[in-house]
Amino acid sequence: MRATSSFAAAAAILAASVSAATPAYLGFNSGSTLPDRSAKFKKDFVQEFTTAQNLKNAPGKFDAVRLYTNIQAYSETSEPIEAFDAAIETNTKILLGVWASGVKNIDPELKALENGLKKHGSKLTDLVIGISIGSEDLYRDSATGIKNKAGLGAGPDVLVKFINDFKTKFANTPLASIPVGHVDTWDAWVNGTNKPVVDAVDFVGVDEYPYYENGKGNNIENSGQLFDRAYNAVKAAIGDKELWMTETGWPYVGETWDLAVPSVKNAQYFWQEVGCRKLFNKVPTFWYTLRDSNPDNTMKFAITKNLNTEPMFDLTCPITFKTPEAAESSGSEKPPSSTGTNAPAPTGGADSPTGTGAGTGTGSSTSPTPTGGASFKTFSYAAAGLSAAAYLAAML
Repeated sequence: MRATSSFAAAAAILAASVSAATPAYLGFNSGSTLPDRSAKFKKDFVQEFTTAQNLKNAPGKFDAVRLYTNIQAYSETSEPIEAFDAAIETNTKILLGVWASGVKNIDPELKALENGLKKHGSKLTDLVIGISIGSEDLYRDSATGIKNKAGLGAGPDVLVKFINDFKTKFANTPLASIPVGHVDTWDAWVNGTNKPVVDAVDFVGVDEYPYYENGKGNNIENSGQLFDRAYNAVKAAIGDKELWMTETGWPYVGETWDLAVPSVKNAQYFWQEVGCRKLFNKVPTFWYTLRDSNPDNTMKFAITKNLNTEPMFDLTCPITFKTPEAAESSGSEKPPSSTGTNAPAPTGGADSPTGTGAGTGTGSSTSPTPTGGASFKTFSYAAAGLSAAAYLAAML
């Protein structure tokens, strides 16, 4: 009886821990502007979210979205982004984004969210699965980010303050029980100086792009192993905090990055060897991306053309994989560098205080500027010679 009781108790504890775990959401990143830099409105987001949920041969229902800002593009006031309206209409779950770089406070972002809550009430809050305070701010504020001209960033002290500001503002609302996190490049998370941010969040959002790992043998056949090394290094650094994969992908067209070659075939290989093998239905995942938004980026990551539900490659997950399983990192090994020698920098919407350009979702851990993807964005920002504001608007 004792053994049986002990077993039952252990089973109950296990069941409770499993039920408390965050669901393995499937979604895409979505900026606030279209490829021609015009603002997205409700109908544009509805089209995106509807396509995402009806992709042929998808390994699950992609019914979640990661946003970079709460503010409607080009709004001069804190008008809530119309993605909220579209999410309600399509029953799409939302990882909210709060722009946190180049600003003295996040009051405009919080006001826009507050206005959204007043307008929609529980129809909106019931769809919110998480809140990210900032996107790749630590990367842009780092020596590598500054060298790569990635745009304005924010240090750990600033981010911790903004995280606390958010929690205080919404302490007595339904959002008080929603997990709060921060999104950054994988190498920012393994940097010990950023531990205060790890301690302050409920989950760690990771942007990781083996495509940009120049100097690391970043050919497509090695992409899965490069991904695993970085992934395991982050897991070792964050302890028991949840890891959400907030950006990853492989371009189907663009420049060759060291050994990394963009192509539809390689984009499919990466989907299978990283998405199917490591992420989908295992951890919350937001793929980069369903639709490209930045016209200045030569690398294009979209898996569809014109939001067709027939993707550019078959999304079916294979039964077996080519990538050997890597051992979990103990934390004692030196993690691989994610930025390489000449890699650009992350870009999730890095310079816009209003959120009008706060994230296009197209980068990697070695990209140039902020736009929703960690690596190549900084490069496109600098190469295009755009002002931070113009770049951000394009990135959304």
